[in-house]
Amino acid sequence: MPARDASSYRIIGVDPGLAATGWGVIEVQGQQIRCVSYNCVETKADVPRAERLFSIYKAFWSVLQEYQPAESAIETLYFAKNVSSAIPVAEARGVLCMTLAQYGIPVREFSPNAIKQAVVGRGMAGKSQVQELVRILLGLNSIPKPDHAADALGVAVCCAHTPVF
Repeated sequence: MPARDASSYRIIGVDPGLAATGWGVIEVQGQQIRCVSYNCVETKADVPRAERLFSIYKAFWSVLQEYQPAESAIETLYFAKNVSSAIPVAEARGVLCMTLAQYGIPVREFSPNAIKQAVVGRGMAGKSQVQELVRILLGLNSIPKPDHAADALGVAVCCAHTPVF
């Protein structure tokens, strides 16, 4: 896998979730960033949680094999109102981090405010502002859909704009 100091490298951004995990792959070449691909891994609520987590693992592993990112970035867990909804997200996030570690890809973690700051320049930016800036920065014709994939691309852009120490 290429290193960050290579002439070009890929970053996968991840927006973790049990129902929908967004992912987005960007390629960085010098100061240029381009979108490679994005999508969501979705699971159905009527399937047992363990099977849903295993489905996320298998699908995400396939994405890593196909796009060969050198680095990854994942959004940290955030919950404001419903603590119980954070548990399934945390489990999915754990599976994703484990999968990245198993594949040998360094994982960087960013808070929602850090992502907004890196993409928009304002830590309290709204979701629509972040998605529009992601569209502009990646030269896309429209805001990526579904929303979780757009958010994942924002995480990847944040990673690209944040120096490694």
